[in-house]
Amino acid sequence: MKIFAFTDIHGNEKLLNKILLQIKQESPNIIICAGDISDFSKNLKNLIFKFKDINIPFLIIPGNHETSKEIKEICEKTNFAVPLHSSAYTVSNYIFFGYGTGGFDQINKNFEKIIPKFKEKINNKKVILVTHAPPYKTNLDKLEHVGHQGSLSIRKFIEIIHPIVHICGHLHENAGNVDKINNTLILNPGSGKIIEI
Repeated sequence: MKIFAFTDIHGNEKLLNKILLQIKQESPNIIICAGDISDFSKNLKNLIFKFKDINIPFLIIPGNHETSKEIKEICEKTNFAVPLHSSAYTVSNYIFFGYGTGGFDQINKNFEKIIPKFKEKINNKKVILVTHAPPYKTNLDKLEHVGHQGSLSIRKFIEIIHPIVHICGHLHENAGNVDKINNTLILNPGSGKIIEI
């Protein structure tokens, strides 16, 4: 499985064109956006529709610059974009689970309620978690003057579910950073990264 992941481009069309070119060159099996594709939803539909001619499934969650409703409504008008917020998407032996929006709360009770329900759906599949916020106490949530700003709820999900990969974004300062929680590879792909699993 070859994944192309990106996050936090905030409507930068020059950057998006570069991403589309890289996708064409790399031919991944799946594309993932971990949120904030837009700048406060400006031009959101056009940004998503740029992936129309790629012919690769495009999984997207909202960041703190979009709402889950906006993303879902636009994706429903396509045959290529999948709104992954609070839902799962299965490809062969892999199950992708996404949770977007926010990025500022350390504890999210709604997200934590999903964990036992999702655990029942795994059926020996390999889990790839996609969130906008990073998990707490990693190389992906530490800011120089304020310390760790990540989500304890996301860390709890990782410690219970044991995904093989966790893709996240939100804190631009940590774009490109990689870490591990137990055997889970955690990464912030920034404006584009190939992940082979």
